[in-house]
Amino acid sequence: MIKVDNLSYSFPQKELYNNISFTLEDGEHCAFIGTNGSGKSTLIDIIMDPEKYMFDGKLEMSPNCRIGYVSQFSQLDERKEITVFEYIGDEFIKLQNKMTRICTEMETSSDIDTLLEAYQQTLDAFNAINGDDFENIIDKKLSLTNLIKYKNLMISELSGGEFKLIQVIKEMLNSPDLIIMDEPDVFLDFGNLNSLRDLINSCKGTMLIITHNRYLLNHCFNKILHLENLELQEFDGNYIDYNFSLLQTKIELQELAAADNEELERNQILVDRLRFLATDHNEAYRGRALNARVKIQERLEKRKIKTPFVDIKQPNISFASDKKMDESIALKVSDYSARFDDVLLENVSFEIKSTDKVALVGLNGTGKTTLLTEIFENTNDCIEINENIEVAYLSQLQGKTLNESNTVLEEFFEAGFKTYEDIKLHIASYGFEEDIINQKITSLSGGEKNMLQLAKVSASKTNMLLLDEPTSHLDTYSQIALEKAIENYKGAILMISHDFYTIVNCMDYVLIIEDKTIRKTSMRKFRKMIYANHFDKDYLEIEQKKKLVETKIELALKDTDFTLAKDLSNELEELIKLL
Repeated sequence: MIKVDNLSYSFPQKELYNNISFTLEDGEHCAFIGTNGSGKSTLIDIIMDPEKYMFDGKLEMSPNCRIGYVSQFSQLDERKEITVFEYIGDEFIKLQNKMTRICTEMETSSDIDTLLEAYQQTLDAFNAINGDDFENIIDKKLSLTNLIKYKNLMISELSGGEFKLIQVIKEMLNSPDLIIMDEPDVFLDFGNLNSLRDLINSCKGTMLIITHNRYLLNHCFNKILHLENLELQEFDGNYIDYNFSLLQTKIELQELAAADNEELERNQILVDRLRFLATDHNEAYRGRALNARVKIQERLEKRKIKTPFVDIKQPNISFASDKKMDESIALKVSDYSARFDDVLLENVSFEIKSTDKVALVGLNGTGKTTLLTEIFENTNDCIEINENIEVAYLSQLQGKTLNESNTVLEEFFEAGFKTYEDIKLHIASYGFEEDIINQKITSLSGGEKNMLQLAKVSASKTNMLLLDEPTSHLDTYSQIALEKAIENYKGAILMISHDFYTIVNCMDYVLIIEDKTIRKTSMRKFRKMIYANHFDKDYLEIEQKKKLVETKIELALKDTDFTLAKDLSNELEELIKLL
């Protein structure tokens, strides 16, 4: 389907790929992973429109390859006032109407041969998408995603998550040779995430999907492409096996690197000793011995273990507050209501204490973002924020908190930073190199923009955080770093999230939106609800144990205890077999 051979590409301010190669074959479901800003979306753009880019190397595709594409951003401004069926069946309806129009023209035209040829071409295209059975196929896909009840609903009435699934169905039913999706899971609730999993697994064709979602990665793919540090690694197999393989490689290479470092240190001691002797004594043989030993050191440096897929930049996210508070009520919401066309929330009341970490959970379109925005704006009489509380806000709509026409430098000067050096040091903790500092924010990836939001929230040093889908667009390494930051934060957090891992790893309890109201539930009950309605209990519990062992391995590697790391690796392998 696709063959990439020694492809290299750079922006004026950033090198993205250095001689990367991979193949994508018919029927493969390939996950495309890598840290934020590593160039995943750009590589997809090159595949979709190679003539637009000046790159070195070769890109070969099957002749007449038809590509279906789902963007990471829902095209809300392009929604027309049409029904779900009309939106999904757009191509089918156009072909049907075209055949009807040609038949009508045949009744009066003398150029029957030309019309017959046009009719045959249109009929071939109609048959290619199984036109005779098209409505039945649409019904099956809508039923698979529990969206059949929306078939005759207007597109504009769907939530963002529902619309994303409809986009996926539309592309699948147009029967492309290759379906490319860029983070299709962003903002999906638990039910819709399962529906996306089912859609991906029901597809018999070739798929290339950028995703950081740990649940989809574990359940949907038989090939992994990992882009990291300008290089690309190709793995035939599922993500769980790939991740284990990567960890084993890390243990092996770090042990070899430790031995390399010891040899380098021993040799450097000899070089220093010989240099001292050569300085004090003029004998020629001492100079020759020094030069020989320096060349050995240079060879050792050259052969030193390089680990592009092990040395992954993990950001150091940190939230701190300048204000210490005794435990008190940070936020009180009383008889709050919200509507958008229909009533979303009605007479809702709840309280959050100054050290509570609370997840706000509900189906797409139930009013979570509306509520969080109103709390941040604090202009509603039903919302009361403690006078000692200062609030910082992260929006799922990144343009609300970032001025995308600014450079990164300008954005942080406006946020109160005084010097270039202060800004450089601060954003370095969030995985940004100095060369990004003068880039326009609009040129950054979705994940990089979210990391900038987190960097701004961190700098605010407030004692209450309002986080709307903070893990969206973030790579898995950044998600884990964010979880650690949330765990260590001493203030209050109210977080909208559909990421099960982040919720169960960090939150004290959950506020669930159901039937236009909010009820408080413990983590134990929330887990039970998720197990019953969405995910398999055994899988999730094993996954949690797996994460704990992986953390122990990381700590063992930090202590250079390679024997312990290998023992833990065997324990991890047994857990993986259960998954």
